[in-house]
Amino acid sequence: MSGGLTAACATVTGFVGDQAEHWDRAGTLPSDLLRKLGAAGYLCPQVPAGYGGLGWDSARDGEFTAHVGSLCSSLRSIMTSQGMAAWTIARLGSEAQQADLLPRLTGGTLAAVAFSEPGAGSDLSAIRTRIVRDRDMLVVDGHKTWSTAVTYADYVVVVGIMDDGGAGAVVVPTDAPGVRIDRIADPLGCRAAGHADVRLTRVQVPAAQLLGGGGQFLPLVVTTALAYGRMSVAWGCVGILRACLAAAGTHAKSRRQFGRTLGEHQLVAGHLADLMIAEQTTLRVCEHASRCWDEGLPDQVVATVLAKHVSATAAARAAAVAVQVLASAGTREGHTVARAYRDAKCMEIIEGSNEMCQLLLADHVLANVRPNECIERPS
Repeated sequence: MSGGLTAACATVTGFVGDQAEHWDRAGTLPSDLLRKLGAAGYLCPQVPAGYGGLGWDSARDGEFTAHVGSLCSSLRSIMTSQGMAAWTIARLGSEAQQADLLPRLTGGTLAAVAFSEPGAGSDLSAIRTRIVRDRDMLVVDGHKTWSTAVTYADYVVVVGIMDDGGAGAVVVPTDAPGVRIDRIADPLGCRAAGHADVRLTRVQVPAAQLLGGGGQFLPLVVTTALAYGRMSVAWGCVGILRACLAAAGTHAKSRRQFGRTLGEHQLVAGHLADLMIAEQTTLRVCEHASRCWDEGLPDQVVATVLAKHVSATAAARAAAVAVQVLASAGTREGHTVARAYRDAKCMEIIEGSNEMCQLLLADHVLANVRPNECIERPS
């Protein structure tokens, strides 16, 4: 790891310490910690230095995300949410909007994104949130559900349909009149990530808060943020796998049964090998996806979907294996592998479920299949 990355990992490790289990049980993270990390640029490291960010590429951001994911998936989820908000502002916002908003997100201000609705999950074309122009103001009405980190957020980037039929992403202060945030109690995984439903009732914000002036193609607005989210989740799953591998390996080396350590029993050794294979395989597919991003390769979209699907699937399976190796010790509420078991399952659902990823990958195959041709890959 480079010096900056090493220092960032050490800083976060020091902040987290042994608190991840406590945060998971309490279902909350210290907001002052989040603001300290945000002010250091650690919640959205890819924001350019000109806006107060670290200016990291996808590969460096990915390794940092994996490290945070190995410590606390709830904290990693906050990073993903903040990063999605920053990425959306950077890609859809005007130069003036970027200059106004991005330094806030690298200065301790917290942000979230809101896509899903009660009737619009995987099918985001069913979004019903409305953004209506009223002279120099916008009026926002809608109901967003399962928005990560919004409990902590100062701003939420809300995706909706404009009165002209196009799509828009508007930056809404969470303390604006008409905004109601209902925290989701006791979610299965990432319990401290601040998941909540957001109800917007005639919320008025300045038209300047509409990124890029609105009127965009809905799939463009959605996929802009989801691309970053999928990459972040994929790397976070590398972290889950590393945590599971470390916990299972430590337990198998120290626990003795029938006169031998668990690791000396062939069936348990097989589990350990499977965990290592999963961690290494997932790491490579994430590295490939990040390289596609950083080099602007044409395969970056499918590489991102592939990384997210492979990583989430592997993390969910590996977490179950890790619990099996630790047996009753791994079923204790708050234990590393118990948290991983719950958190990893959620990774198979968020930012595009396994089934949606499979459909996207299948579409890619059908669109690009070339029978009887040798496919040349970039060196």
